[in-house]
Amino acid sequence: MDPKKLYKITVKGRVQGVGFRQACLREARYRGLSGFVKNNSDGSVSIEAVGNSEHLNELVAWCQKGPGYGSVEEVTVEHHPPVNYNSFIVRY
Repeated sequence: MDPKKLYKITVKGRVQGVGFRQACLREARYRGLSGFVKNNSDGSVSIEAVGNSEHLNELVAWCQKGPGYGSVEEVTVEHHPPVNYNSFIVRY
């Protein structure tokens, strides 16, 4: 069984004000991930997601496209030891 991992993902581009966080919330919950998504003051979006590698990599692939309303220019991923999140939420 694949152990849980934490991916810290940063998405840059036109990703605020285009429904990115809500779409990411749906994608993460669909894959059974826990963590959060939030807007950053520099216009980027941060995601912390915990789950197995397959589902995390699927979320990263989705982030590279986004919900279709904005435009993604760059996605960076950092791997960390997992933490306990109860669910996946939008942080404000």
